[in-house]
Amino acid sequence: MIRCQSLSWGAPGQPLTSPLSLELESGSLTAIIGANGCGKSSLLKVIAGLQKPLAGKVALSVPRQSGLSFLPQQQHLDRQFPISLEDLVAAGFWGRRLSTQLRAQRLQAALKNWELSGLEHRPLMALSGGELQRALLARLSLVDAPVLLLDEPHAALDELGQQLLWQHIHAWHAEGRTLLVVCHDLAAVRQHITQALLIKNHSCVYGASSELIQQTSEARVA
Repeated sequence: MIRCQSLSWGAPGQPLTSPLSLELESGSLTAIIGANGCGKSSLLKVIAGLQKPLAGKVALSVPRQSGLSFLPQQQHLDRQFPISLEDLVAAGFWGRRLSTQLRAQRLQAALKNWELSGLEHRPLMALSGGELQRALLARLSLVDAPVLLLDEPHAALDELGQQLLWQHIHAWHAEGRTLLVVCHDLAAVRQHITQALLIKNHSCVYGASSELIQQTSEARVA
């Protein structure tokens, strides 16, 4: 469960929206949509505890440290950091006690599931944008957190990568996890996610994604 109570966020003295009060049930799948700069990514950071709200609070049904995992935009990753793709993906095991054999099995499965086999030893600088994004998603797939916050997970992915992404999102949802997904691909949102939070004109509206997307389309035509 994610509960926002009179939540405001943004720069000091400059809230991006009116206060948000919203409760998302455990096991829900919700998109966050809206124009660039409206506050979507900042909201995820506030929920993740990476950014302090201006007012109000966020309550989670799980502890942040062990129960929540945040997928940032890849632009925030230092690609000059001297690790391999395999090291990056294996970071998803952080804090978990697993045997060496089980870790190796799960790591190889994650690499295979995200079409990364054979790229294990490449440094981050040698990866394409799509390969790096799939590596970040493979790392996320090794995390055993019931709440997943995904900030533009579709970025830089080609058609195959996007197919893999939505397959995994639906699989995580079927496992009963709570997912909050920032996404600019409204066609994909309409197809894959039934509920959405629209941030527009400094306000937030929660409802059926198809209806909210229709509203944004009508506004553009008008």
